[in-house]
Amino acid sequence: MGSGKSVIGKKLSEVLKYDYLDLDDYIQLKEGKTITEIFKGKGEIYFRKIESKYLKEVIDNKLNTVISLGGGTPCYGENMSKIKNAKNSSSIYLKASISVLAERLFLEKNHRPLISHIHDKEELIEFIGKHMFERSPYYMQSDITIDTGQNSIDEAVETVVLKLFYNIL
Repeated sequence: MGSGKSVIGKKLSEVLKYDYLDLDDYIQLKEGKTITEIFKGKGEIYFRKIESKYLKEVIDNKLNTVISLGGGTPCYGENMSKIKNAKNSSSIYLKASISVLAERLFLEKNHRPLISHIHDKEELIEFIGKHMFERSPYYMQSDITIDTGQNSIDEAVETVVLKLFYNIL
């Protein structure tokens, strides 16, 4: 959350001339509800179950597509295995420091169900730190890691392209 998945994913898809799909948008379309409504109405466990179902659906049916996943997606059930075993694909971890993520997320926290209840930056920093600690073993399984904390969108996309096609860096 806040690493630049949507923005970088869209730009990367343009450069590669691939389709772009945001898994959260796909879930909202399929369910006819926003992510916030799903969380409020049916809870996180339900959301994670359908997220896994739709992840499999898009991995199995979408070729030449950049797919942006939610920050928790790789960490639940067999999702990381699904991601790693997808044919002709690469997984990319967009990494940023806790302080960078907190700066980016604090102003938009009301639009993000997992952090909408947080009141101040210190609490947000603790939340991000806890989740990074729990999730990093999954994220570190990615084929490529890109630091998005200090790089511009264009620099991050260029680095991804170089790593994907030229195995440089």
